[in-house]
Amino acid sequence: MVFGIDPLYSLSGFAVGFIVGMTGVGGGSLMTPLLILLFGIHPATAVGTDLLFAAITKAAGTLVHGINRNVDWRVVLTLGVGSVSAAAAVLWILSQVGGSSPEIAHLVGTVLGVMLILTALTLLFRRWLLAVAHAPGDIRPSLQLALTVGIGALMGVLVSISSVGAGAIGVTALMLLYPRLPLLRVVATDVAHAVPLTLVAGLGHWMIGNVEWPLLVSLLVGSIPGILLASLFAPKVPELWLRLLLAAVLATVGVKLLLA
Repeated sequence: MVFGIDPLYSLSGFAVGFIVGMTGVGGGSLMTPLLILLFGIHPATAVGTDLLFAAITKAAGTLVHGINRNVDWRVVLTLGVGSVSAAAAVLWILSQVGGSSPEIAHLVGTVLGVMLILTALTLLFRRWLLAVAHAPGDIRPSLQLALTVGIGALMGVLVSISSVGAGAIGVTALMLLYPRLPLLRVVATDVAHAVPLTLVAGLGHWMIGNVEWPLLVSLLVGSIPGILLASLFAPKVPELWLRLLLAAVLATVGVKLLLA
């Protein structure tokens, strides 16, 4: 351990950063189960640390997307109305129950397992979902607004408990709700929305006592080079292979967490 940085955590951060850079899937679906299953980190601590990890890494992505005018800030604000308030409510409940209790550990493991399986399904059926999103027919503006706030609230609950959902599932929901938005703007908008959500949720977990700062720093030291290196290799690897492999891994880990 050098300067408080654990090389094993940094190596894990590098691996997750590389995979995220290759596939675009959020690190929560990989990092949180890795910390729980491989390193034995308490589920609540793994979630809290990963949320701040996501907030820092996605802030950089939001800056780039914002400069390139790829973010639909109106959608970000609408999602945030539901997600941030729901996250705050969940965190208040967790603070009253006790973030490190065995009941919370079981709840986090169960929700995380379900979210990983759902994420795997969105990866497997991404092309079908894209086809549905671009089918003829528009959603009424009033219904679209209500559904966006509702989806935001659901994401706020799920992300606060499991740290998973702001990536692949968020993109899937936006594709279905805003079929006229180009995929690049959908992804950029989802990344931008994830920053305030994961930041609020992460800071809430920190106040409860569920964040381990040396762990967070060690993960960031590895993940940033991993993402940069992946950007060089991503165009050379068939996207379908990566998607199927990642879906299989996430489904397997999800089932393991549910059976634990």
